[in-house]
Amino acid sequence: MKWISPMETGQSEILCGQKDYPMTPENLKKYKTVFESERDGALYNSRLVNETFVLPTEELKDEVDMTSVELETGMRMRLRNRENLYLKKIDEALKRIQDGSFGDCADCGEEIEPRRLEARPTTTCCISCKEAEEMRERSHIDGHRSKSLGHTGMRRLG
Repeated sequence: MKWISPMETGQSEILCGQKDYPMTPENLKKYKTVFESERDGALYNSRLVNETFVLPTEELKDEVDMTSVELETGMRMRLRNRENLYLKKIDEALKRIQDGSFGDCADCGEEIEPRRLEARPTTTCCISCKEAEEMRERSHIDGHRSKSLGHTGMRRLG
């Protein structure tokens, strides 16, 4: 899913570049509108992805047809997972707007730079904390942490 920048919607003059940062009620309203629009678009796309693609079994006579269906099913599952993760991030951002913590770094509590919010509105970390997180991930034994499985590493097999 492509994030539509507030700049593309003509709202950039309100969201960034103001000297009265931190987040103003007007800025929060604009982000909320953008998030709600993105959520509606993601939900619509999710419905399209969730449509089942079923061929009658008589049309799946050879391995090529079966492989094609399996590949498409796998691709739909990956796309569905990405959409669900994106929807979760949008919902979390909307909750942060509601509770007044939108634009604050979850790690250090400082304000997230307006440019970072414009580039990645669902972010929860300022650039300094994100860079530190990436350094820790690089130093991890397998190079990354699993963010979607809810644990910090992968078990080595063999």
